[in-house]
Amino acid sequence: MKTAILSVMVIVMAVAAQAKGGLDNTIRPGEIWPDDKGVHINAHGGGVMEYKGMYYWFGEHKSDNTSAALVGVTCYASKDLVHWKNMGVALSVSDEPGSDIERGCTLERPKVVYNPATKKFVMWFHLELKGLGYRAARAAVAVSDKPAGPYRFIRSGRVNAYRYAEGVTRDDIAELETIRLNEYEWWTPEWRKVVERGAFMQRDFEGGQMARDMTIFVDDDGKAYHIYSSEENLTLQIAELSADYTFHTGRYVRVAPGGQNEAPAIFKKDGKYWMITSGCTGWDPNEARMFSADNIFGPWTQHPSPCVGPNAKLTFGGQSMYILKVKDKFIFMADIWRPNHPSDARYIWLPIEFDAAGVPVIRWRDSWNMD
Repeated sequence: MKTAILSVMVIVMAVAAQAKGGLDNTIRPGEIWPDDKGVHINAHGGGVMEYKGMYYWFGEHKSDNTSAALVGVTCYASKDLVHWKNMGVALSVSDEPGSDIERGCTLERPKVVYNPATKKFVMWFHLELKGLGYRAARAAVAVSDKPAGPYRFIRSGRVNAYRYAEGVTRDDIAELETIRLNEYEWWTPEWRKVVERGAFMQRDFEGGQMARDMTIFVDDDGKAYHIYSSEENLTLQIAELSADYTFHTGRYVRVAPGGQNEAPAIFKKDGKYWMITSGCTGWDPNEARMFSADNIFGPWTQHPSPCVGPNAKLTFGGQSMYILKVKDKFIFMADIWRPNHPSDARYIWLPIEFDAAGVPVIRWRDSWNMD
């Protein structure tokens, strides 16, 4: 009896220490993660940016009963990646009727990067206009002079209008222009073949490419790239951003055409690019995918899932969100979605290991220490 009481006391003290920002530097994947006020962190589908020794975690603010954006993008700050201070709302939704970011829109997967040339913090996110479901498929951008905001919304829209993907030849264009998607029954082998060839890219040539689940990656040379799920979530695209990170240059490639990948998370180690993605199963988890390339524009090679351990076939119940580099280490971040109670969605943070061949491995741990 005494042993049981003592065990309960130890658990309560550990949780209380973490809630109060104590000395407990333990990450507990999938559990409640309290901020400096003891409230579960509300920053879903986001990413982490380091600036001058401080880490800033941006994410979607989720309400209790809806995944629609009623607040905006929240920001938390930390020096140790374990204890987080709530910095408030970095980007607020608008109460102006007809605004792109009108309250009730869908605002997902915000990522923030710092541009040293302009000294601006640039936020990109996936945006769906209020009342249109997922038909808009836009990318949106906002900027700020301070890491935690407030961010000023600039614009939203489709990506790279009147541009074909790199590697598409004149002959390809001529052939694509003859394709009429309504002549094919969806999900048939014939339909899949024309999708892989670029039928949706051709369909959206004038209006711009669809851009949904996304991330932003800044390479060693300072160039930034927008990686997003496009072509009805059937094909990933990687697009180069302008020098100030707020526009697309028009250069982009298609990755895994027809493969149905979303939730891209990317990192670079020893000159090789690695990308972890998810299949498209709505809010339900599925098995993670992994790709590698020696050049960010490809070609990209697919590998088996990097996940190992209990529930690895379902990515431990989560979906990839971001990969953070900390010195020479990498942390895989994922969300456990709770569509019936969005604000209770949980986070999976796990260290990335590498096997003898240098291939990433993500091993489940009930807890691990950031030290």
